[in-house]
Amino acid sequence: MPSNKSVSDAPIVQFTNCRILRDHQLQREDLWVREGKILNPEKLFFDEKGSADVQLDCKDSIIAPGFIDVQINGGFGVDFSLATDDFKSGIDMVSQKILSHGVTSFCPTLVTSPPSVYHQVLPQISVRNGGAHGAGILGAHLEGPFISKEKKGAHPEHCLRTFEAGAFQELLATYGSLDCVQIVTLAPEMRRSSEVIQELTKRGICVSLGHSVANLSQAEEAVQHGATFITHLFNAMLPFHHRDPGIVGLLTSDKIPAGRRVFYGMISDGIHTNPAALRIAHRAHPKGLVLVTDAIAGMGLAPGRHTLGQQVVEIDGLNTYIAGTKTLSGSVATMDTCVRHFQEATGCSVETALEAASLHPAQLLGIEHKKGTLNYDSDADFLMLNDNLYVQATYIAGEEVWRQDVSGM
Repeated sequence: MPSNKSVSDAPIVQFTNCRILRDHQLQREDLWVREGKILNPEKLFFDEKGSADVQLDCKDSIIAPGFIDVQINGGFGVDFSLATDDFKSGIDMVSQKILSHGVTSFCPTLVTSPPSVYHQVLPQISVRNGGAHGAGILGAHLEGPFISKEKKGAHPEHCLRTFEAGAFQELLATYGSLDCVQIVTLAPEMRRSSEVIQELTKRGICVSLGHSVANLSQAEEAVQHGATFITHLFNAMLPFHHRDPGIVGLLTSDKIPAGRRVFYGMISDGIHTNPAALRIAHRAHPKGLVLVTDAIAGMGLAPGRHTLGQQVVEIDGLNTYIAGTKTLSGSVATMDTCVRHFQEATGCSVETALEAASLHPAQLLGIEHKKGTLNYDSDADFLMLNDNLYVQATYIAGEEVWRQDVSGM
């Protein structure tokens, strides 16, 4: 087949007998992959006169973009907010194990911690591509410590901070570096938060509003200064009130700058958000919904005591509490579980459920030209799923990195 050689010697793989999620619809097409990218078959046929080197029968599976988790605190016994000597091996293990749940890229998340923890941990997190070694790392999500004492949730109060004079310099001193940071969650009602939001946005860092008692106008002002995300909607914020809906009101606000979309994270685990609240949010602003796990070290482990940064937490079934309290502290849900629960709770289409865990987080981070879709020339990070949205296989850069062991089922 010499006709391909003019463009590339790399083999072309054709995935057949599948339904591909493209342009918001499942389409019965083949998927063509070469050198980690999705190919346009028309160009291949007409410009290169090429054809497939390898054909794979997908047996009528759904092919969807890989899931992107922008809020995950750890899992499988690893806590991203604990400064350990073997932090790197911990993050490597989590990135490996989440492949089976369809996650191909993620933002390791640190909860409110002392500056010493940020200074130790952040230099050990580096942005990297995914592969057989595990899901890609898009950069850290720093949730706190610039958050509200009243809505601290599972965050340790003694580590919380406010912005004083020279607010942005103070943030830099607290974190030590912003080199690998992708998202910062802060409370917008804090004095001087506007200048911090502007400075972070200027550096291409996504600002998320959360753990906050902000009213709607404070939240709108933060968005006007560049904030684009809401951290786990409904959790750790003022409840919706008809005279001042607070941060929740951003979902239908008419004060959002033209051409800007506000996204919001939802922990769709059946615990953090009542299905009715999930439906309300989804119907109010479907294009902004981003599924997150907010998973903690206890994800994938037996019930019992585990850590979340500086706190001890207890897992009881799907509930995770700060030990000795009824304060929820992250989740133990996996991303594929969240996708299935979201679809079931809202009655939305399969396409919508899948895009909430792929396209929307990619759009939030501004990487939708390469992740979160199966458009031509985008990264070949994708999943094979059955009709019930159980992951059968995970691919990164066109290479199979995980497959369901059918013999054990």
